[in-house]
Amino acid sequence: MAIFLHSIQGVVIIIVMIALGYLLAAWGWFNEDSTKLIARLVTQIALPAYMIVTITKNFTAEKLLATLPGLRYPVLNMAILFGLSFGVMRALNIKKTHRGLFSSMFLNSNTVFIGLPVNEALFGNSALPYVLVYYMANTTIFWTLGVYLIQRDGVGEAKFDLKQTLKKIFSPPLLGFMIGVVLVLVHFQLPTFLAQDFTYIGGLTVPLSMIFIGISMHNAGLSSMRFDCDSIGILLGRFIFAPVLMTLILMPMSMPVEMKQVFILQSAMPVMTNAPVVAKLYGADADYAAVMVTETTLLSLIVIPILMMIVQTNLIH
Repeated sequence: MAIFLHSIQGVVIIIVMIALGYLLAAWGWFNEDSTKLIARLVTQIALPAYMIVTITKNFTAEKLLATLPGLRYPVLNMAILFGLSFGVMRALNIKKTHRGLFSSMFLNSNTVFIGLPVNEALFGNSALPYVLVYYMANTTIFWTLGVYLIQRDGVGEAKFDLKQTLKKIFSPPLLGFMIGVVLVLVHFQLPTFLAQDFTYIGGLTVPLSMIFIGISMHNAGLSSMRFDCDSIGILLGRFIFAPVLMTLILMPMSMPVEMKQVFILQSAMPVMTNAPVVAKLYGADADYAAVMVTETTLLSLIVIPILMMIVQTNLIH
């Protein structure tokens, strides 16, 4: 019972901030430009600073080197989910114009805007290395395979642009992570004033991320939510197949229990907020993607406490 209450408390922290963003959007505080600004502040300024200062303050070279090999588990999980998405598409008779988006949303999760705050609320700073390892795998696969799949639903011919792909993969958050790792490995300590600045700036990450999600929910419109085959398949992928598959992969592995817990939770996060943006860019069904972001984010507020209770059992120890 204590575990469940702790999980609920962690999720309530998130809900309050999301609700604030939703209400402020409803009251007309934000337009499209200000929403984009919040997303840019989080991904290009606050999150890189957060990663650098947290890694350099809380982790040793030995712990980081022991963590990085765990990258293979989320990669394997997403590879299997990719194959599984085709079977689900056939079983549910998903529209041809949605199939690329369906596969992309089926296997990729929102590891930063939702995953990072949730894991921090539940586990504290000790979860950050594991969150970032999953993030590395997730962002690489989304900006390569995921974007290619979305392009296939669009009006133009699907193509792979190496330069643009590398630019997206090596984004400011990942570069912040890499800088933090290098600083730890060479045993370089940030000057006190710089560490303090990074702490203040990085502190914007979680609240701004949650406010952004609330704004996005308002813009998508709760009335647009629907439960048809195209949406049910994504919900199954995000909240059933992904965490169950990750649990099966990790159960026999000898690794820290907290890493297992974080990986399972990260695998079950909502659809990436980038999906509607990329869909709109390539002429795919951006409204479908936006609805799925909203549906999966709302339902995650119910799924996360339940999943947290499950992963705390002896099943994955």
